[in-house]
Amino acid sequence: MKISKTSRKWLRNSFLAFALVIVAGIIYWVYQYNSGLSMADDGLYKDDETTFEPFEGADLQFGEINVLLIGSDSRGEKGARSDALMIAHYNQTTNNVKTISIMRDTYVDIPDYGKQKINAAFAFGGPELVRKTIKKNFDIDVNYYAVVDFEGFPKIIDLLAPDGIEVDIPYKMSYGIGMTLLPGEQILHGDQLLGYVRFRHDRLSDFGRVERQQEVLSKVKEQAISIQSLVNLPKILGVADPYIDTNVDNKTILTIGKGLLVGKSKGMDTLRIPIASSFENKNVNVGAVLDIDLEKNKRALEEFLSSEDNEKITKSDEISS
Repeated sequence: MKISKTSRKWLRNSFLAFALVIVAGIIYWVYQYNSGLSMADDGLYKDDETTFEPFEGADLQFGEINVLLIGSDSRGEKGARSDALMIAHYNQTTNNVKTISIMRDTYVDIPDYGKQKINAAFAFGGPELVRKTIKKNFDIDVNYYAVVDFEGFPKIIDLLAPDGIEVDIPYKMSYGIGMTLLPGEQILHGDQLLGYVRFRHDRLSDFGRVERQQEVLSKVKEQAISIQSLVNLPKILGVADPYIDTNVDNKTILTIGKGLLVGKSKGMDTLRIPIASSFENKNVNVGAVLDIDLEKNKRALEEFLSSEDNEKITKSDEISS
């Protein structure tokens, strides 16, 4: 069957139009990425030369993705402990997101180092040793990791949530955060939000800080899953690049972002480890620790990740031991 001259011309023009769209898309991506990169300062990971051991996370299977999130406030130091530790869980079927915050003083068995606070694992062996520690103690493996230098937190937040994040500050916060945040409902932007999530000099100590981290992450996620954020993704990645060391590829980031946007993801479920009534405050050779009931926390984690209805866990997760 012969193709008419008109059909050939239409096919050729269609192909050229498609090629132009692809080229324009690539130019837009590169331009926006470089624009974001120019907005960033000299972050800890600007040279893309990681000093971490190779990460041997679980093979990715369709359905669920676990990403180890490590907050670092090293200020350029090597061998610094992690300042925040979370696991972000994304379900590709439901497009729901869950986060697990692990308290930095949780007393666990670190492979080859014995009983230590879990935040020491990052100092001893980077993300891979943190992964091994979580796998050994809680029987959960992760696929990817992302180490975030807190120095870049304000810039990333201001792009993801340009209108700021509304929070209700319960009391004056100032000590140790380089600013003063006054009580009351207000809109906070990058630098202020960093102070808000870092503050821990109150009666709740690190427990309150973990609550605030989960609160802000949940609110940023709600603002981030928008058409505007998807369009700005290249610029966001450019700004974030010098401050993040990760093995999550751009394709996976785009897939998750598209899934959250199209799937109309619900609010984010959160869990704190250790859960309520599952630990004791103790002083040991490495200092003040949270000595946890490992089996009780493992069961809570399994239930949290396997269930779509986690209301009974999150509501009962109080500060008391």
